[in-house]
Amino acid sequence: MAILPILRYPDPRLRLPCKPIETFDERLATLAGDLAVTMRAAPGIGITAAHVGVLERLTVIELDGPASQRIYVNPEITWFSPEQQRHTEGSVSMPGVTDEIERPARIRLAYRDPSGGRHEEEADGLLAVCLQHEIDQLDGIFWIDRLSRLKRDRIVRKFRKMGE
Repeated sequence: MAILPILRYPDPRLRLPCKPIETFDERLATLAGDLAVTMRAAPGIGITAAHVGVLERLTVIELDGPASQRIYVNPEITWFSPEQQRHTEGSVSMPGVTDEIERPARIRLAYRDPSGGRHEEEADGLLAVCLQHEIDQLDGIFWIDRLSRLKRDRIVRKFRKMGE
């Protein structure tokens, strides 16, 4: 497994929608493994193939270290709860800055595993937040797009200053 280079904001590829994965093979398994080690090195708790410039619908999430690893291929949210929750979010593509985002508290999603098996599950709490955040990325929606213009501009200025 290899640590892959992570795209940095404002790379335009971070705003491109990803295409569905149709082939479930060793290449996909290798990419998922590479994403996991890249995410740990960042460090982060979630990453998509888009974060490393591969515009395919794949995300890896580890809320409590490697033993909690979950791989989602072609994830799609099929239901959102009306209840909302606020959580601090950030991105491996924009390290060092975070802000609170409001999202549905619970979701239902359909996805495939790396072998092609179909699954449906419900998620709440931090897992629901992470899934919505990563699926947004797969849809070409960068996390700061969920902020008000004022907050977004403040985050971008702070991130640029950090890079100077």
